Amino acid sequence: MTQPVTFAVCGCGARGLEAYAAYQDGHPEEMQVVAGADVRPERLAMLRQRCGVPEERCFASDEQLLAQPKLADVMIVATQDRQHVSAALAALDKGYHVLLEKPISPDLEQCRALLEKAHKTGRLVVVCHVLRYTPFYQAVKVCLDRGDVGKVETIDAVENVAYWHQAHSFVRGNWRRSDETSPMILQKSCHDMDLLRWLADRPCLRVQSFGSLDYFTAENAPEGAAARCLDGCRCKDECPYDAEKIYITSPDTGVHGRGKEWPCGVLTPDPTEETLREALRTGPYGRCVFHCDNNVVDHQTVNLEFAGNLHATFTMTAFTRSCHRTIRITGTRGELEGDMGENKLYLRPFGGEERVIDLNAQKDEISGHGGGDFGLMKHFCALVSGRESQVSTGIDASVESHVMALAAEASRLDGGRTITLADF
Repeated sequence: MTQPVTFAVCGCGARGLEAYAAYQDGHPEEMQVVAGADVRPERLAMLRQRCGVPEERCFASDEQLLAQPKLADVMIVATQDRQHVSAALAALDKGYHVLLEKPISPDLEQCRALLEKAHKTGRLVVVCHVLRYTPFYQAVKVCLDRGDVGKVETIDAVENVAYWHQAHSFVRGNWRRSDETSPMILQKSCHDMDLLRWLADRPCLRVQSFGSLDYFTAENAPEGAAARCLDGCRCKDECPYDAEKIYITSPDTGVHGRGKEWPCGVLTPDPTEETLREALRTGPYGRCVFHCDNNVVDHQTVNLEFAGNLHATFTMTAFTRSCHRTIRITGTRGELEGDMGENKLYLRPFGGEERVIDLNAQKDEISGHGGGDFGLMKHFCALVSGRESQVSTGIDASVESHVMALAAEASRLDGGRTITLADF
């Protein structure tokens, strides 16, 4: 029996600990977490409790962890966006393989520096573009590779962020400011740029983008809106963005419903109604969405031209009820349409009957991102242990899709100017 792949975790938040390290819970024969680092003592306590990491291997910073002799086969880097590359470079120098939370970096030169270092060391750097590993997008890829729609001509993709997710992560939360983290098209939608490049299976040549922060601004605050939702706001009853609704009373996102682990677990390590109310009274997640310091867009569109006359559009919007993605692909012999929320595809060959591909039965495990989080971990453990050789979301492909995202943002900031990627 082979030994499990050992992991150290830089950043024990919702992604590092609860998405990736959590794979150990059901797969101890494949994965063992042996060390970790986080600036928050309560997150290190959760790492010790959940993964059995001894206290002497829990560190208060990435720097402290990386100053130690090599402690594991793999370093998971799941810190804030602008800290990713420095930790990943240091980990490669120490001899670790790297599993890197997306995005790589909002700085293209940093992305390229990591690419060069990965090639120089010959070690794995896999970026967590987890949607490639979902049954949904795997099935889309199979349909295209099999020629079910003929030659692909257009791809139209939509990311429905959901009003509450936008408020949680991109108005009140950690990714609300592009100058501190990344622009929205990179932080949230680099998944989508990666998917478009993967499904197109050819280089992207040109991009054009439009978008703005339109709604979550002080000018749109209704009369009577308080600075914090629990400070006697007179608009609470009719406001869908009210923090009390999102984190406490909502059956979908509240602590008494399906939101106990996420998003409520982001506010406090032991979410109860009492601890959440305290967090809302004092922390960033209790702020009115019209009185935050956010600057990332709340909607954006991107037009993309790929080699071979394939054209794609991508839309990201905050203003949806549910959080899911949709896709529509047209080709010379048919069309393919899918809704990731339903987990179904609709294949419509020209001159033939529609075929419904129901993927719900193919989920052998439930995990975040439609099964993509655990799908990635299974694939990565197989890569490191030598049971798999084909890298799906390696650093080369990820840098290419990051160029697409950053060029789209540059276009948006320049009034929608068309940008040729070869010149970017």
